[in-house]
Amino acid sequence: MYDVIGDIHGCLTEFTQLTEKLGYRWVHQLPIHPEQRTLVFVGDITDRGPSSVEMIRIVANLVEQGLALYVPGNHCNKLYRLLIGRNVQVAHGLETTVQELNQLDNRHREQISEQFIALYKKSPLILYLDQQQLVVCHAGVQENNLFKPLTSAMRSFALYGDTTGKKDANGLPERRDWARQYHGKPLIVYGHTPVARPRWKNHTLNLDTGCAFGGMLSALRYPEMKLVAVPSSMPRISDRFRSFPD
Repeated sequence: MYDVIGDIHGCLTEFTQLTEKLGYRWVHQLPIHPEQRTLVFVGDITDRGPSSVEMIRIVANLVEQGLALYVPGNHCNKLYRLLIGRNVQVAHGLETTVQELNQLDNRHREQISEQFIALYKKSPLILYLDQQQLVVCHAGVQENNLFKPLTSAMRSFALYGDTTGKKDANGLPERRDWARQYHGKPLIVYGHTPVARPRWKNHTLNLDTGCAFGGMLSALRYPEMKLVAVPSSMPRISDRFRSFPD
């Protein structure tokens, strides 16, 4: 039994509220379900929100203890590259995580950095669960690439989706609606592209409901196929939400 949670982006308050709504009890600062349900994170646990460092600690500890699963997102990839010394642009939300890290003393900063690096390195970009009936990734996976070894193109798709390289009217990366072309049997649950409400399309589900932009934090209870959400406490930024034709 799984509870798949959309992009958290450092929104600890909403994560706490959502896990409690899902029936988890917080024990030693970690959410534990009395029926041994497993949390599944679709990536982008940091950036933009106020509590990225604490979300790293929680997710890393849950995964280390076998209580959760996690796939990295594009923001996770960028933070990982920063922490291992690569030259990355500290923008688009990363600056909030860097600010939090800079407020830590050297020992704690090194500890949380090492914890995140270890989490990232051991986590798959695509999870196949429930005898391959449930697929979890950050931004998407094409039907003809399911169950195949990862290529560089598949890695890029899993992290960034089906991008065109252009910008839309709001200056955001233009993304093709890959879910419209999906007709496979496994349910693909993903995030990455903020939508006003969880979006079902051709046996895919986008769970990124823009918590960091004042939307909601959403989860799918699987196999019950029940959606659960809590409202965001962040200011609403309407132009960050995408809409797609049916």
